[in-house]
Amino acid sequence: MTSFRTFTELVLDRAAELGTEDAFIFLPDDANGSAPEHLSYSGLDREARRIASWLQENGAAGRQVLLLYPSGNDFIKAFTGCLYAGSVAVPAPLPTEQGQHFTRVSGILRDAEVRAVLTDSASAPEISAWLAAEGMTDVLCLATDTGEYGDPGAYTVPDLGPEHLAFLQYTSGSTSDPKGVMVSHRNLLANEAAIQRAAGTSARSRFGGWLPFYHDMGLIGHVLHPLYVGGSAVLMSPVSFLRRPQRWLKVFGEHGANIGGGPNFAYDLCTRRITDEQLAELDLSGWECAGNGAEPVRAETIKAFSERFAPAGFRPEAFFPCYGMAETTLLVSGTPKDRQPAVRTVDSASLEQGTLDGPRDGGSVRHLVSSGVVQDFTVRVVDPDSRRERPEGTVGEIWVKGDSVADGYWKRPLTNVEIFDAHITDGKGGEDAGGWLRTGDLGALEDGELYVTGRLKELIIFAGRNLYPQDVERAVQSTDKALGIGSGAVFTVETDREHLIVVQEVRVSAVSGDLRGLATGVQRLLGQDLQIPAGNVVLVRPGTIRKTTSGKIQRTLMRKLFLEGALTPLYEVLEPAVRRIVADATGSSLAPAV
Repeated sequence: MTSFRTFTELVLDRAAELGTEDAFIFLPDDANGSAPEHLSYSGLDREARRIASWLQENGAAGRQVLLLYPSGNDFIKAFTGCLYAGSVAVPAPLPTEQGQHFTRVSGILRDAEVRAVLTDSASAPEISAWLAAEGMTDVLCLATDTGEYGDPGAYTVPDLGPEHLAFLQYTSGSTSDPKGVMVSHRNLLANEAAIQRAAGTSARSRFGGWLPFYHDMGLIGHVLHPLYVGGSAVLMSPVSFLRRPQRWLKVFGEHGANIGGGPNFAYDLCTRRITDEQLAELDLSGWECAGNGAEPVRAETIKAFSERFAPAGFRPEAFFPCYGMAETTLLVSGTPKDRQPAVRTVDSASLEQGTLDGPRDGGSVRHLVSSGVVQDFTVRVVDPDSRRERPEGTVGEIWVKGDSVADGYWKRPLTNVEIFDAHITDGKGGEDAGGWLRTGDLGALEDGELYVTGRLKELIIFAGRNLYPQDVERAVQSTDKALGIGSGAVFTVETDREHLIVVQEVRVSAVSGDLRGLATGVQRLLGQDLQIPAGNVVLVRPGTIRKTTSGKIQRTLMRKLFLEGALTPLYEVLEPAVRRIVADATGSSLAPAV
């Protein structure tokens, strides 16, 4: 921990100390050679004071302030301005950039009881119209890129303590019932210290990132952590990365970045899309920490990326599998520096029964990647039903305690008792003191390593077996190259029995035969190799599978869309009972797809 009581104090000190040194370099999206946008510590301090003075003058100190920006330095100035003012920042996706209109942010606006919205001048007219349409005439709207507001000299440092809220982190999920994690200055400082210990960061760290700034990994890992250690970051928008993934990797050679990361799909995209010619231009020898925070981390992803980019100097020990969530501010565990990720090969059938037994002759296996070791938390693996602690090497729900764990969700007292104040029982009627966070994730502890195996609510209990949907999805994608370049979602629906549903993206141009044959191949694999009677395969266009902002498959949402008949299949084969429940839900008569 630092000697600072709040993150605001820390940033004020960093600005005074580092002055004209670069804090952030933002790379514009266009491919026309636009110059990088530099933001020094002193420049950030000046703009943050201007924004903070306006917030203080307009009664937003101590109140929630919604931030709606495209990726760029303007967001960073606004977030820092909220810290300076003692306001509670509420980062959210810019609707016009995400193509979601205002559905999600309307829920956040009302739930967070927002006093003001900060944005840029390009977005301000539409946001002002939205506020008026929502009847929020008392909510102020300010475009912070004009400079025609506020007085840096009028700014006053707020009287804040560790327990004051720094920001609300709204989690990915339902648009109708958004939940804002209450992150205090104490939580934020504690987690930044945990990240520094786990990843070995320092003032010489330069981050290279593309993750959304409103997402916890992008915000805390790539924006706030450079400020915490007094380092710098070279950033770009998610769209820029998705269009040209080589731009991200070039940051590590051309701009001297040495730390940065993302979920599995980012590494998979680079492996798949970057050509040999582009590879020859990369220098990844200085990349010291390549974070992978997906749940769970894929061994195949680590192996394929390491092999593909070894000629560019990438070292396997640079990979940093880690685990965390918004409810713990960010990081819970991470792989020790300069050590290759630990991979545990287990018998698939044993894993279905909740144990990490080794391979058996003739049996299928699963490769589990450790999410590292736990240093700044207390972690237990608990049976979610009995609430008894599970033995080492067996699977249960991951429960967490520590200074980084938030106090709960904004205005959700009943949910907070259930999720943030859980008690472990000894099985004899006794309980511990409580205060455990139920993460909703499944995993096991073994030899000091934390292995995350899946999500509790997404676990498929099928014919007495515990199936992890990501295992089935990977198996499906391995059947044909036309499936391997897309995403999939596996879930169950119930009639008089459970039915497994496979929804898988397919790129038609890559199909060697017909779609019927592709679907039949999926059914054959599931039936013969996994012993799963799967009569339900839905092939869809790329981009159909819904994901969170961090790239996680939203299987619960995909199940809902399937049952509502909201998916448009390229080809589907459904059991009659499944077809009937979809038809009943939509009030339509669904003919079999051909």
